[in-house]
Amino acid sequence: MRLIRLFKNDLGKEIAEWVNTNVITESQAIQICERYDINYHQIHNRSFGYNVLVFLGYLFIGLAVIVLLGANWEEIPRGLRMAGLIVLTMATHVVAIKKYLSNGSVLLFLLANLFYGAAIILIAQIYHLGEHMPDGVLWWALGCLPIAILLRNPWVMLQSLLLAIIWVFMQVGFGFYPGLFLVFILASIYVLFLGQQSILLFLTLVFSIGCLVEYSLAMWWNDKWYFDFYIEHIPVNVSLFIFAYVCSYYLAQQSSPNAKNYAAALSVWSLSFGLIGMFIMSFEWPWREIINETWRYKSSMFIIVGVLSLASLVLAALTKKLLPIAVILVFHLVSLALLMVTENAAAAGYFQVIYNIALIGIGVGLIIQGIQRSITYYFFLGVVIILLTALMRYVDLIGDYVGGAILFAVFAAVLLGAAKFWKHNNTQASIQ
Repeated sequence: MRLIRLFKNDLGKEIAEWVNTNVITESQAIQICERYDINYHQIHNRSFGYNVLVFLGYLFIGLAVIVLLGANWEEIPRGLRMAGLIVLTMATHVVAIKKYLSNGSVLLFLLANLFYGAAIILIAQIYHLGEHMPDGVLWWALGCLPIAILLRNPWVMLQSLLLAIIWVFMQVGFGFYPGLFLVFILASIYVLFLGQQSILLFLTLVFSIGCLVEYSLAMWWNDKWYFDFYIEHIPVNVSLFIFAYVCSYYLAQQSSPNAKNYAAALSVWSLSFGLIGMFIMSFEWPWREIINETWRYKSSMFIIVGVLSLASLVLAALTKKLLPIAVILVFHLVSLALLMVTENAAAAGYFQVIYNIALIGIGVGLIIQGIQRSITYYFFLGVVIILLTALMRYVDLIGDYVGGAILFAVFAAVLLGAAKFWKHNNTQASIQ
């Protein structure tokens, strides 16, 4: 039931259909919708697809105006160009305000912000202002930010945050630290806390926090005028993903329906990226590369990893998930400690074997969790992990017809056994 919260709009429409076919009463429908933070009376309002089409229509109108101006740009006097850009931007914002006050729509604000950005670029071109290119994107993002904060709208905030991310990449490319990025992160937290729910804004915020941490470490560890990433970033990244996964447990235990939705999204994405990392490390070549690297900042890396691990343990204890998180952290820290004392690249094979065994263990654990907690995503993810691990090792190690036949037989046994186990568990649950 956790993942269905990610599809609330479809659920709301389905509930409305139940009411129309007299499956449930309207009062029951309202109670079900309240459980998943759905406004029953707004289910039949304009859909997301309608809003997207309207926004795209506004966007192409704006592009048509910009292209028309661009075609005659040199023939228009400088003062008229300047005044036209300002009037266009202000007029669009005025119309957006009136539209928002009448029906609460923010689509025109997105278009007005696009005009604002185009005005910045064109005015900079008129007066030849281009000493530091990222500044234009920063002012564009900052111009969108007050509207997002005042309206507490996740879409406008997402627009501002995405522009800020672009500015970060540009700023870092020029060798400067993006310190103002923290302002956009705090503003996004404010909008998520007091505004409407937005899974997309939440995931973008998590990505933004990770980027800020990575660039901060790159600046701290670097003694030159440009950013670089070192081998020490890998264990820090693993610790961040573990911490994010534990945070999903903490959010899931909050009373707010929004927090539960964010918990489901954070759990799915952190677990998925973590498993992708495990699959990569199930080969020998990554371990050879890591062992051959020079660790330059061990002390500070261990401090950061230790702090993140301690924070993960504290949250795990608060959410009563201490045992599984402790097992994950011990595995991570022991692997890191072994890497510190390993100098022979031939030891990469041992790490490969350990991580393949760990993948099988994770797959079995997810299958058990899926059955015990009735989460089909965990169950099938565990089955897929086991099958993919076996398939990769077949391609990597065996690769003949006899081995293929044995492998497919094992696949069949795993799938049929998992299906029988699932059926038995559901039968027992229905009897109870």
